[in-house]
Amino acid sequence: MTSGDPLRNLGVRVTQHGGELRVYSANADGVELCIFDDKDPNWLVKTVPMTKDANNVWVGRSRTLAVGTRYAIRVSGPASPRNMFNPETLLLDPYARGLVRVGANEWRGTVVADGFDWGDARKPSIPLDHTVIYEAHVKGISKLNPDVPEDLRGTYAGLAHESTIGYLKDLGVTAVELLPVHAFISEQRLIQQGLTNYWGYNTLNFFSPHTPYASRAAQAAGPDAVLDEFKGMVKLLHLAGIEVILDVVYNHTAEEGIGGPRTSFRGIDNSTYYRQDDHGAYIDVTGCGNTLDFSQDVPVRLVLDSLRYWANEVQIDGFRFDLAATLGRDANVEYTPEHPLLQAILHDPQLADTKMIAEPWDVGMGGWQTGNFPDGFSEWNDRYRDRVRNFWLADIKEARQHGQAPIGIGGFATRLAGSSNTFSPERGPLASIDFVTAHDGFTMADLTAYDVKHNLGNGENNRDGTDNNRSFNHGVEGATTDEAILLQRHKAIRNLMGTLLLSAGVPMITAGDEYGRSQRGNNNAYCQDSELTWLSWLRTREQRELMATTKRLLELRRMNPALRPSKYAVFGETTKNASHMDWYDATGALMDDEDWNSPENRTLQYLAASTPDREEFNRILLIVHGVEDDVEVSLPAAPGVTSYNLLWDSSTEVPIDEDSTDLAPGSKRLVGGTSMQLFRANGPRVVRTPVAAAPDVG
Repeated sequence: MTSGDPLRNLGVRVTQHGGELRVYSANADGVELCIFDDKDPNWLVKTVPMTKDANNVWVGRSRTLAVGTRYAIRVSGPASPRNMFNPETLLLDPYARGLVRVGANEWRGTVVADGFDWGDARKPSIPLDHTVIYEAHVKGISKLNPDVPEDLRGTYAGLAHESTIGYLKDLGVTAVELLPVHAFISEQRLIQQGLTNYWGYNTLNFFSPHTPYASRAAQAAGPDAVLDEFKGMVKLLHLAGIEVILDVVYNHTAEEGIGGPRTSFRGIDNSTYYRQDDHGAYIDVTGCGNTLDFSQDVPVRLVLDSLRYWANEVQIDGFRFDLAATLGRDANVEYTPEHPLLQAILHDPQLADTKMIAEPWDVGMGGWQTGNFPDGFSEWNDRYRDRVRNFWLADIKEARQHGQAPIGIGGFATRLAGSSNTFSPERGPLASIDFVTAHDGFTMADLTAYDVKHNLGNGENNRDGTDNNRSFNHGVEGATTDEAILLQRHKAIRNLMGTLLLSAGVPMITAGDEYGRSQRGNNNAYCQDSELTWLSWLRTREQRELMATTKRLLELRRMNPALRPSKYAVFGETTKNASHMDWYDATGALMDDEDWNSPENRTLQYLAASTPDREEFNRILLIVHGVEDDVEVSLPAAPGVTSYNLLWDSSTEVPIDEDSTDLAPGSKRLVGGTSMQLFRANGPRVVRTPVAAAPDVG
């Protein structure tokens, strides 16, 4: 937007002549700036009447509005069904960059200093095809880490500690995606139950970092110190080559439904910020009580200004948009990929080269939009998640019950190859954020140990959380000492992790899945701030073995560009950076339509050859076998392939480094039941076009 934009410079700006506050409200008839004592945030020392300009922006100036000043606003206006003014309520500036809590539901904005010594730190700018995301909670990742000083555990500084960063580097991920760190509060219902909102999807303010995640020393020093600790975390992660992606919740706010807290937006201009019908009833497509109205310019500008602030002033590398379909709903509450906000996010020069990730759904009509976001967004691919869980878990469970799996391997192959039936050719496989688990839902270990959720601890009589888990407990619900069942579960985890890290797309690992963390069957632990959700740093032998497997798979992904195509192969053509894929059955013959769709065939051999423009040529063979009986396969005699070397086998508890034995094309190979094997395919590069493509299934 240009310098002449009427919504420019909202919030506080400080100059040598004093400070200026700019707040938008189209429906208020009076706004007052309230300045408080620096030491006692309840002591009102000055009020400044603000004046309204021609663009409905209220402006107040004061020489005492400087760095460190604590302030709030009071807003008055005419009574109407669509607005909720109360001139006695002290409200937060929506653009406040620092917060101080002064009561149960009352805060003061605090003016913080701009600038920070970034030293030699720069954004790593890791290409998407090399990106591996690690979804983590700021508190949970270091709260139990014995190598972090006790006063830093569970804080921004704890995440930035050398032991935490060393762990992430050793694991091999390239980005941390942090659950919400914008200032948030717990819902009133949770407070009444004595619980807290652990995940943070209940935003109070879109410009301030969440204060309780700062160290005690930073909290005591005030908002400037909290912000500096946050920036220091980003700096140290960047120096280690790790990107920082924020999970941002712009779809709703912590003011909940009508009757909820009046902390900011509701008291400033309810009808501008929130979707309502003509009678003032909220139109809620988020399931959280309210929905920001992105058919109006002011909420759109709020989001863009927030993104610019975090991307530039705080040097954030990317954003994952919670319930992103809400951001694309127009005046008719209908989703459109051409929505001005979505387009502005992609084309704003201040956000250039920033990774944008959509959670492509909400709970409103027409809310499921996977594959329908504009080019430039990557999307959480729930179709990938569901198909992978089905193939390795739900299908195996049904096969035990009925003698045969319900479906063949075609849909799984489509997901493995980059979900070309979900994303357009222009977007390619990197539009898919591949995931098997996330913060909500079972952990990867719990997928293999529980058939049903166990959420009684959440205080909702086990009603919360999905019942559609697509999981398989392998014969016993929950913990067991049965060695045979434990071995089956561990192999299932290796199959899930192997699929995730060997698929085309951008993989996302949920923190703790790398070693088999359990939440004891709770698939919606949003209100569990305890050792149930914190990462344990004391690992069993089995967990250390799973950790070694994850590290090996991440190493193989880095080493083999054939696993990381950035484009889809076009049938009959050779496309740069699009892996050439051929598909063979267990006999080594090219697969046909019956092979893809028959429930009796759940074995394939997937030969992928890279077509790189910046990396060395590479070719791999992946064998997938989705039946519990062992199978003998014949390694394919593919053009140019002279031999194969085994790189990884999911049937082994401890991963191999590499088997130096050369296996000739046509060699017989025994593949264990429900397992995967990865080979390097040796031989000269043969330039040719694909002869068999993955099916357009599921």
